Amino acid sequence: MTGSEQSIQLSATAGDRQTVRKKPELLAPAKDPEVLRTAVRYGADAVYIGGEAYSLRAKARNFSREEMADSIDWAHENGACVYVTANIYAHESDLEGAEAYFRELREMRPDALLISDPGMFLLARQYCPEIPVHISTQANNTNHMTFRFWYDQGVRRVVCARELSLAEISRIRREIPEDCEIEAFVHGSMCISYSGRCLLSSYLAGRDANRGACAHPCRWQYALVEETRPGLYLPVEENDRGTYIMNGGDLCMLGHVPELMEAGIDCFKIEGRMKNALYVAQTVGAYRRAIDLCTGGDLEGYRRELPALEQQLRRCTWRKFTTGFYFGRPGREEMVYDSNSYTEGAVWMGIVEEPHVTDAGVTFKLKQRNKFSVGERLTALLQGGGEIDLEIAGIRDAEGTAMESAPHPGQLVEVTAGVPAGREGLLRRGDILRRDATGDLTV
Repeated sequence: MTGSEQSIQLSATAGDRQTVRKKPELLAPAKDPEVLRTAVRYGADAVYIGGEAYSLRAKARNFSREEMADSIDWAHENGACVYVTANIYAHESDLEGAEAYFRELREMRPDALLISDPGMFLLARQYCPEIPVHISTQANNTNHMTFRFWYDQGVRRVVCARELSLAEISRIRREIPEDCEIEAFVHGSMCISYSGRCLLSSYLAGRDANRGACAHPCRWQYALVEETRPGLYLPVEENDRGTYIMNGGDLCMLGHVPELMEAGIDCFKIEGRMKNALYVAQTVGAYRRAIDLCTGGDLEGYRRELPALEQQLRRCTWRKFTTGFYFGRPGREEMVYDSNSYTEGAVWMGIVEEPHVTDAGVTFKLKQRNKFSVGERLTALLQGGGEIDLEIAGIRDAEGTAMESAPHPGQLVEVTAGVPAGREGLLRRGDILRRDATGDLTV
Protein backbone atom coordinates (compact mmCIF):
# COMPACT_ATOMS: atom_id res chain seq x y z
CA MET A 1 0.00 0.00 0.00
CA THR A 2 1.34 3.42 -0.94
CA GLY A 3 0.36 5.09 2.33
CA SER A 4 0.28 3.62 5.83
CA GLU A 5 0.78 -0.15 6.13
CA GLN A 6 -0.94 -0.36 9.52
CA SER A 7 -3.48 -3.20 9.74
CA ILE A 8 -6.68 -2.43 11.61
CA GLN A 9 -9.67 -4.38 12.85
CA LEU A 10 -13.04 -2.70 12.47
CA SER A 11 -16.37 -3.78 13.91
CA ALA A 12 -19.06 -3.79 11.27
CA THR A 13 -21.86 -1.33 11.90
CA ALA A 14 -24.49 -3.94 11.01
CA GLY A 15 -23.98 -7.35 12.60
CA ASP A 16 -21.03 -8.84 14.45
CA ARG A 17 -18.60 -9.38 11.53
CA GLN A 18 -15.01 -8.22 11.93
CA THR A 19 -13.18 -6.85 8.87
CA VAL A 20 -9.40 -6.57 8.93
CA ARG A 21 -8.06 -3.98 6.47
CA LYS A 22 -5.02 -1.78 6.10
CA LYS A 23 -5.35 1.79 7.28
CA PRO A 24 -6.76 3.76 4.32
CA GLU A 25 -4.63 6.43 2.73
CA LEU A 26 -5.97 9.99 2.89
CA LEU A 27 -5.41 11.69 -0.49
CA ALA A 28 -5.81 15.47 -0.79
CA PRO A 29 -5.88 17.87 -3.74
CA ALA A 30 -3.49 20.79 -4.27
CA LYS A 31 -3.63 23.56 -6.84
CA ASP A 32 -0.21 25.01 -5.97
CA PRO A 33 2.80 24.44 -3.68
CA GLU A 34 1.25 26.41 -0.81
CA VAL A 35 -1.82 24.18 -0.73
CA LEU A 36 0.31 21.04 -1.07
CA ARG A 37 2.25 21.98 2.05
CA THR A 38 -1.00 22.74 3.87
CA ALA A 39 -2.45 19.35 2.93
CA VAL A 40 0.57 17.49 4.30
CA ARG A 41 0.74 19.60 7.46
CA TYR A 42 -2.91 18.87 8.24
CA GLY A 43 -2.57 15.12 7.82
CA ALA A 44 -2.75 14.03 4.18
CA ASP A 45 -0.80 10.86 3.44
CA ALA A 46 -0.60 11.83 -0.23
CA VAL A 47 -1.42 14.80 -2.47
CA TYR A 48 -2.45 14.82 -6.12
CA ILE A 49 -1.41 17.73 -8.31
CA GLY A 50 -1.40 18.82 -11.95
CA GLY A 51 1.25 20.29 -14.17
CA GLU A 52 0.71 23.12 -16.61
CA ALA A 53 -0.80 20.70 -19.16
CA TYR A 54 -2.44 17.27 -19.55
CA SER A 55 -4.58 17.30 -16.41
CA LEU A 56 -8.31 17.92 -16.06
CA ARG A 57 -8.02 21.21 -14.17
CA ALA A 58 -6.45 23.52 -16.75
CA LYS A 59 -7.95 26.58 -15.02
CA ALA A 60 -6.31 25.75 -11.69
CA ARG A 61 -3.11 27.54 -10.68
CA ASN A 62 -1.21 24.24 -11.17
CA PHE A 63 2.52 23.60 -10.86
CA SER A 64 5.42 24.73 -13.02
CA ARG A 65 8.17 22.21 -13.67
CA GLU A 66 10.37 23.75 -10.96
CA GLU A 67 7.51 23.96 -8.45
CA MET A 68 6.58 20.34 -9.08
CA ALA A 69 10.13 19.09 -8.59
CA ASP A 70 10.55 21.12 -5.39
CA SER A 71 7.14 20.07 -4.05
CA ILE A 72 7.80 16.37 -4.66
CA ASP A 73 11.10 16.64 -2.80
CA TRP A 74 9.45 18.56 0.07
CA ALA A 75 6.62 16.04 0.36
CA HIS A 76 9.03 13.10 0.44
CA GLU A 77 11.10 14.81 3.13
CA ASN A 78 7.90 15.17 5.16
CA GLY A 79 6.70 11.60 4.72
CA ALA A 80 4.02 12.15 2.06
CA CYS A 81 3.50 10.92 -1.48
CA VAL A 82 2.74 13.01 -4.58
CA TYR A 83 0.64 11.78 -7.51
CA VAL A 84 0.65 13.75 -10.77
CA THR A 85 -2.49 13.91 -12.91
CA ALA A 86 -2.13 13.32 -16.63
CA ASN A 87 -5.73 12.23 -17.08
CA ILE A 88 -6.92 14.12 -20.17
CA TYR A 89 -8.38 12.28 -23.14
CA ALA A 90 -5.65 13.18 -25.59
CA HIS A 91 -6.14 14.29 -29.18
CA GLU A 92 -3.43 13.75 -31.80
CA SER A 93 -2.09 17.23 -31.20
CA ASP A 94 -1.51 16.40 -27.52
CA LEU A 95 0.68 13.34 -27.98
CA GLU A 96 4.02 14.84 -28.95
CA GLY A 97 4.01 17.21 -25.99
CA ALA A 98 2.90 14.39 -23.70
CA GLU A 99 6.02 12.41 -24.60
CA ALA A 100 8.25 15.28 -23.49
CA TYR A 101 6.16 15.76 -20.35
CA PHE A 102 6.56 12.12 -19.30
CA ARG A 103 10.32 12.35 -19.84
CA GLU A 104 10.38 15.30 -17.43
CA LEU A 105 8.26 13.43 -14.88
CA ARG A 106 10.67 10.51 -15.02
CA GLU A 107 13.38 12.81 -13.67
CA MET A 108 11.12 14.25 -10.93
CA ARG A 109 9.98 10.81 -9.72
CA PRO A 110 6.47 11.38 -8.37
CA ASP A 111 4.99 8.39 -6.57
CA ALA A 112 2.36 7.72 -9.24
CA LEU A 113 0.69 9.10 -12.36
CA LEU A 114 -3.10 9.41 -12.64
CA ILE A 115 -4.13 8.43 -16.19
CA SER A 116 -7.39 7.59 -17.94
CA ASP A 117 -6.60 7.50 -21.69
CA PRO A 118 -5.09 4.18 -22.91
CA GLY A 119 -2.86 6.14 -25.30
CA MET A 120 -1.49 8.26 -22.47
CA PHE A 121 -1.06 5.05 -20.47
CA LEU A 122 1.13 3.56 -23.21
CA LEU A 123 3.22 6.73 -23.41
CA ALA A 124 3.72 6.72 -19.65
CA ARG A 125 4.82 3.07 -19.72
CA GLN A 126 7.26 3.88 -22.53
CA TYR A 127 8.85 7.05 -21.17
CA CYS A 128 8.68 6.61 -17.38
CA PRO A 129 8.19 2.88 -16.73
CA GLU A 130 9.50 3.12 -13.16
CA ILE A 131 6.60 5.32 -12.01
CA PRO A 132 3.39 3.46 -11.03
CA VAL A 133 0.17 4.35 -12.83
CA HIS A 134 -3.17 4.82 -11.08
CA ILE A 135 -6.22 4.64 -13.35
CA SER A 136 -8.39 7.75 -13.01
CA THR A 137 -12.12 7.77 -12.33
CA GLN A 138 -12.46 9.27 -15.84
CA ALA A 139 -11.83 5.77 -17.23
CA ASN A 140 -15.31 4.65 -16.03
CA ASN A 141 -14.16 1.91 -13.68
CA THR A 142 -17.48 0.35 -12.73
CA ASN A 143 -16.91 -3.42 -12.43
CA HIS A 144 -14.35 -5.94 -11.23
CA MET A 145 -13.47 -7.09 -14.76
CA THR A 146 -12.30 -3.55 -15.56
CA PHE A 147 -10.17 -3.58 -12.41
CA ARG A 148 -8.75 -6.95 -13.44
CA PHE A 149 -7.99 -5.68 -16.95
CA TRP A 150 -5.90 -2.83 -15.60
CA TYR A 151 -4.28 -5.15 -13.05
CA ASP A 152 -3.15 -7.38 -15.91
CA GLN A 153 -1.50 -4.31 -17.48
CA GLY A 154 0.60 -3.87 -14.34
CA VAL A 155 -1.64 -1.31 -12.60
CA ARG A 156 -1.99 -1.68 -8.84
CA ARG A 157 -4.54 1.06 -8.10
CA VAL A 158 -7.82 1.94 -9.82
CA VAL A 159 -10.10 4.87 -8.91
CA CYS A 160 -13.78 3.95 -8.70
CA ALA A 161 -16.35 5.61 -10.88
CA ARG A 162 -18.43 7.89 -8.69
CA GLU A 163 -21.59 6.07 -9.77
CA LEU A 164 -20.68 2.99 -7.71
CA SER A 165 -22.48 2.05 -4.51
CA LEU A 166 -20.76 0.68 -1.42
CA ALA A 167 -22.30 -2.71 -2.18
CA GLU A 168 -20.76 -2.69 -5.65
CA ILE A 169 -17.38 -1.65 -4.28
CA SER A 170 -17.54 -4.47 -1.75
CA ARG A 171 -18.24 -6.92 -4.56
CA ILE A 172 -15.30 -5.57 -6.57
CA ARG A 173 -13.04 -5.91 -3.53
CA ARG A 174 -13.93 -9.61 -3.22
CA GLU A 175 -13.32 -10.29 -6.91
CA ILE A 176 -9.96 -8.58 -7.45
CA PRO A 177 -6.45 -9.48 -6.22
CA GLU A 178 -5.61 -8.33 -2.70
CA ASP A 179 -2.79 -6.11 -3.95
CA CYS A 180 -5.07 -4.26 -6.38
CA GLU A 181 -5.97 -1.11 -4.47
CA ILE A 182 -9.32 0.67 -4.64
CA GLU A 183 -9.35 4.47 -4.49
CA ALA A 184 -12.65 6.32 -4.12
CA PHE A 185 -13.83 9.90 -3.76
CA VAL A 186 -15.24 10.62 -0.31
CA HIS A 187 -15.69 14.40 -0.40
CA GLY A 188 -16.14 17.30 -2.81
CA SER A 189 -17.99 18.51 -5.88
CA MET A 190 -20.12 16.09 -7.88
CA CYS A 191 -20.33 16.12 -11.68
CA ILE A 192 -23.66 15.66 -13.48
CA SER A 193 -22.03 13.64 -16.28
CA TYR A 194 -21.06 9.99 -16.22
CA SER A 195 -17.72 9.74 -14.38
CA GLY A 196 -17.06 13.34 -15.34
CA ARG A 197 -16.98 12.70 -19.09
CA CYS A 198 -19.03 15.70 -20.13
CA LEU A 199 -19.83 17.21 -23.55
CA LEU A 200 -21.79 20.23 -22.32
CA SER A 201 -18.76 22.48 -22.02
CA SER A 202 -17.58 21.70 -25.55
CA TYR A 203 -20.98 22.40 -27.08
CA LEU A 204 -21.93 25.49 -25.07
CA ALA A 205 -18.58 27.17 -24.47
CA GLY A 206 -16.15 25.62 -26.92
CA ARG A 207 -14.04 24.37 -24.00
CA ASP A 208 -13.27 20.64 -23.87
CA ALA A 209 -13.89 19.30 -20.37
CA ASN A 210 -12.12 16.08 -21.27
CA ARG A 211 -8.93 18.01 -21.97
CA GLY A 212 -9.06 20.05 -18.80
CA ALA A 213 -10.92 23.20 -19.88
CA CYS A 214 -14.39 22.70 -18.37
CA ALA A 215 -16.53 25.86 -18.19
CA HIS A 216 -18.83 24.19 -15.59
CA PRO A 217 -22.10 24.70 -17.51
CA CYS A 218 -23.80 22.30 -15.09
CA ARG A 219 -23.69 25.17 -12.55
CA TRP A 220 -25.57 27.59 -14.85
CA GLN A 221 -29.23 28.49 -14.55
CA TYR A 222 -31.48 26.98 -17.24
CA ALA A 223 -35.05 27.43 -18.49
CA LEU A 224 -37.19 25.62 -21.08
CA VAL A 225 -38.08 27.18 -24.45
CA GLU A 226 -40.92 25.80 -26.58
CA GLU A 227 -39.85 25.41 -30.24
CA THR A 228 -42.59 27.59 -31.78
CA ARG A 229 -42.29 30.36 -29.17
CA PRO A 230 -38.63 31.47 -29.13
CA GLY A 231 -37.88 34.03 -26.48
CA LEU A 232 -40.58 32.74 -24.12
CA TYR A 233 -38.67 31.15 -21.25
CA LEU A 234 -40.53 28.64 -19.11
CA PRO A 235 -38.86 28.13 -15.72
CA VAL A 236 -38.77 24.75 -14.05
CA GLU A 237 -39.61 25.90 -10.55
CA GLU A 238 -37.39 24.76 -7.70
CA ASN A 239 -36.87 27.74 -5.41
CA ASP A 240 -37.00 31.49 -5.40
CA ARG A 241 -33.36 31.77 -6.50
CA GLY A 242 -33.73 29.92 -9.79
CA THR A 243 -33.55 26.50 -11.38
CA TYR A 244 -30.32 24.55 -11.37
CA ILE A 245 -31.40 21.16 -12.71
CA MET A 246 -27.85 19.84 -13.24
CA ASN A 247 -26.11 21.38 -10.23
CA GLY A 248 -25.50 18.63 -7.69
CA GLY A 249 -24.53 19.05 -4.06
CA ASP A 250 -21.15 18.22 -2.57
CA LEU A 251 -20.28 14.64 -1.70
CA CYS A 252 -19.64 14.15 2.02
CA MET A 253 -18.94 10.72 3.50
CA LEU A 254 -17.44 11.86 6.80
CA GLY A 255 -20.36 10.28 8.66
CA HIS A 256 -19.74 6.89 7.00
CA VAL A 257 -16.02 6.26 7.45
CA PRO A 258 -16.56 2.80 9.04
CA GLU A 259 -18.70 1.68 6.09
CA LEU A 260 -16.10 2.95 3.59
CA MET A 261 -13.39 1.00 5.38
CA GLU A 262 -15.49 -2.14 5.65
CA ALA A 263 -16.15 -2.01 1.90
CA GLY A 264 -12.41 -2.36 1.36
CA ILE A 265 -11.52 1.10 0.04
CA ASP A 266 -7.76 1.58 0.29
CA CYS A 267 -7.60 5.31 -0.43
CA PHE A 268 -10.03 8.07 0.57
CA LYS A 269 -9.85 10.85 -2.02
CA ILE A 270 -10.91 14.46 -1.50
CA GLU A 271 -11.92 16.44 -4.60
CA GLY A 272 -10.85 20.05 -5.02
CA ARG A 273 -7.83 21.03 -7.14
CA MET A 274 -9.37 24.48 -7.54
CA LYS A 275 -9.71 25.01 -3.77
CA ASN A 276 -7.66 27.22 -1.46
CA ALA A 277 -5.60 26.30 1.60
CA LEU A 278 -8.48 26.94 4.04
CA TYR A 279 -10.72 24.37 2.30
CA VAL A 280 -7.94 21.78 2.19
CA ALA A 281 -6.91 22.30 5.81
CA GLN A 282 -10.49 22.08 7.14
CA THR A 283 -11.37 19.03 5.05
CA VAL A 284 -8.15 17.08 5.46
CA GLY A 285 -8.12 17.76 9.20
CA ALA A 286 -11.65 16.45 9.65
CA TYR A 287 -11.11 13.25 7.66
CA ARG A 288 -7.70 12.69 9.27
CA ARG A 289 -9.29 12.72 12.72
CA ALA A 290 -12.17 10.46 11.65
CA ILE A 291 -9.86 7.90 10.03
CA ASP A 292 -7.52 7.86 13.02
CA LEU A 293 -10.37 7.30 15.47
CA CYS A 294 -11.85 4.46 13.39
CA THR A 295 -8.55 2.72 12.68
CA GLY A 296 -7.69 3.02 16.36
CA GLY A 297 -10.87 1.11 17.15
CA ASP A 298 -12.53 4.06 18.89
CA LEU A 299 -15.85 4.02 17.05
CA GLU A 300 -17.59 5.50 20.09
CA GLY A 301 -15.15 8.43 20.04
CA TYR A 302 -15.71 8.81 16.29
CA ARG A 303 -19.47 9.04 16.74
CA ARG A 304 -19.04 11.44 19.66
CA GLU A 305 -16.76 13.80 17.70
CA LEU A 306 -18.64 13.54 14.41
CA PRO A 307 -20.93 16.60 14.89
CA ALA A 308 -17.92 18.84 15.58
CA LEU A 309 -16.02 17.39 12.62
CA GLU A 310 -19.01 17.93 10.33
CA GLN A 311 -19.17 21.53 11.54
CA GLN A 312 -15.49 21.88 10.71
CA LEU A 313 -16.25 20.91 7.11
CA ARG A 314 -18.59 23.88 6.94
CA ARG A 315 -15.88 26.37 7.98
CA CYS A 316 -14.94 26.98 4.35
CA THR A 317 -16.91 27.15 1.09
CA TRP A 318 -19.38 24.30 0.63
CA ARG A 319 -22.64 23.28 -1.02
CA LYS A 320 -25.31 21.16 0.61
CA PHE A 321 -23.92 17.73 1.36
CA THR A 322 -25.00 14.43 -0.19
CA THR A 323 -23.83 10.82 0.00
CA GLY A 324 -23.97 10.57 -3.79
CA PHE A 325 -24.44 7.04 -5.13
CA TYR A 326 -22.89 5.20 -2.20
CA PHE A 327 -26.21 3.94 -0.84
CA GLY A 328 -27.90 3.25 -4.16
CA ARG A 329 -29.39 5.46 -6.81
CA PRO A 330 -30.21 8.79 -5.14
CA GLY A 331 -33.45 10.61 -5.60
CA ARG A 332 -33.78 14.26 -6.50
CA GLU A 333 -33.65 15.42 -2.87
CA GLU A 334 -30.60 13.30 -2.06
CA MET A 335 -28.56 14.81 -4.90
CA VAL A 336 -29.59 18.34 -3.81
CA TYR A 337 -30.05 20.05 -7.19
CA ASP A 338 -30.03 23.55 -5.82
CA SER A 339 -28.56 27.01 -6.24
CA ASN A 340 -25.16 27.18 -7.91
CA SER A 341 -23.75 29.35 -5.13
CA TYR A 342 -21.55 28.21 -2.26
CA THR A 343 -22.16 28.79 1.41
CA GLU A 344 -19.14 30.60 2.85
CA GLY A 345 -18.67 29.29 6.36
CA ALA A 346 -15.41 31.13 6.92
CA VAL A 347 -13.03 33.49 5.16
CA TRP A 348 -9.36 32.64 4.73
CA MET A 349 -7.08 35.23 6.30
CA GLY A 350 -3.71 33.63 5.55
CA ILE A 351 -1.05 31.18 6.74
CA VAL A 352 0.93 31.81 9.91
CA GLU A 353 4.71 32.30 9.55
CA GLU A 354 7.42 32.80 12.20
CA PRO A 355 5.20 32.71 15.33
CA HIS A 356 6.75 33.52 18.70
CA VAL A 357 5.41 34.21 22.16
CA THR A 358 5.48 37.82 23.39
CA ASP A 359 4.26 39.70 26.44
CA ALA A 360 1.10 40.58 24.47
CA GLY A 361 0.37 36.97 23.57
CA VAL A 362 1.80 35.82 20.25
CA THR A 363 3.33 37.62 17.26
CA PHE A 364 3.58 36.19 13.74
CA LYS A 365 3.97 37.16 10.12
CA LEU A 366 1.13 36.71 7.67
CA LYS A 367 0.64 37.10 3.93
CA GLN A 368 -2.83 38.60 4.14
CA ARG A 369 -5.56 37.06 1.94
CA ASN A 370 -8.59 39.07 3.08
CA LYS A 371 -9.03 42.26 5.06
CA PHE A 372 -9.01 42.19 8.85
CA SER A 373 -8.61 44.90 11.50
CA VAL A 374 -7.27 45.54 14.97
CA GLY A 375 -9.82 44.38 17.55
CA GLU A 376 -11.23 41.58 15.41
CA ARG A 377 -11.46 38.02 16.66
CA LEU A 378 -10.03 35.40 14.30
CA THR A 379 -9.49 31.66 14.63
CA ALA A 380 -6.32 29.64 14.04
CA LEU A 381 -6.86 26.05 12.89
CA LEU A 382 -4.05 24.02 14.47
CA GLN A 383 -2.26 21.37 12.45
CA GLY A 384 -2.41 18.79 15.22
CA GLY A 385 -6.13 19.31 15.76
CA GLY A 386 -8.11 21.92 17.64
CA GLU A 387 -8.39 25.67 17.31
CA ILE A 388 -7.28 28.87 19.06
CA ASP A 389 -9.27 32.09 19.22
CA LEU A 390 -7.12 35.15 18.58
CA GLU A 391 -7.91 38.80 19.28
CA ILE A 392 -5.93 41.05 16.96
CA ALA A 393 -4.03 43.55 19.12
CA GLY A 394 -1.75 45.07 16.51
CA ILE A 395 -0.84 45.06 12.81
CA ARG A 396 2.38 46.36 11.24
CA ASP A 397 3.38 46.51 7.60
CA ALA A 398 6.70 45.29 6.21
CA GLU A 399 8.38 48.57 7.19
CA GLY A 400 7.14 48.31 10.80
CA THR A 401 4.46 51.00 10.50
CA ALA A 402 1.41 50.39 12.69
CA MET A 403 -1.93 49.99 10.85
CA GLU A 404 -5.53 49.76 11.99
CA SER A 405 -6.29 47.17 9.30
CA ALA A 406 -4.68 45.04 6.60
CA PRO A 407 -6.80 45.86 3.55
CA HIS A 408 -4.67 44.69 0.61
CA PRO A 409 -4.67 40.99 -0.44
CA GLY A 410 -1.14 39.64 -0.62
CA GLN A 411 0.25 42.24 1.79
CA LEU A 412 2.92 40.93 4.18
CA VAL A 413 2.13 42.02 7.73
CA GLU A 414 3.25 41.34 11.28
CA VAL A 415 0.38 40.56 13.63
CA THR A 416 0.25 40.65 17.41
CA ALA A 417 -2.66 38.78 18.96
CA GLY A 418 -3.97 37.92 22.38
CA VAL A 419 -4.66 34.25 23.03
CA PRO A 420 -6.24 32.33 25.92
CA ALA A 421 -3.87 31.85 28.85
CA GLY A 422 -1.68 28.78 28.55
CA ARG A 423 -2.13 28.43 24.78
CA GLU A 424 0.45 30.96 23.62
CA GLY A 425 2.95 28.33 22.47
CA LEU A 426 0.53 26.21 20.41
CA LEU A 427 0.60 28.33 17.24
CA ARG A 428 2.91 26.85 14.59
CA ARG A 429 4.26 27.83 11.21
CA GLY A 430 1.73 26.78 8.58
CA ASP A 431 -1.40 27.11 10.76
CA ILE A 432 -4.40 28.49 8.89
CA LEU A 433 -6.02 31.71 10.10
CA ARG A 434 -9.70 32.33 9.33
CA ARG A 435 -12.67 34.55 10.15
CA ASP A 436 -15.80 32.53 10.90
CA ALA A 437 -19.11 33.42 9.35
CA THR A 438 -22.13 34.08 11.50
CA GLY A 439 -25.45 32.33 11.10
CA ASP A 440 -26.64 28.75 10.68
CA LEU A 441 -24.15 26.36 9.06
CA THR A 442 -26.10 23.16 9.67
CA VAL A 443 -28.18 23.02 6.48
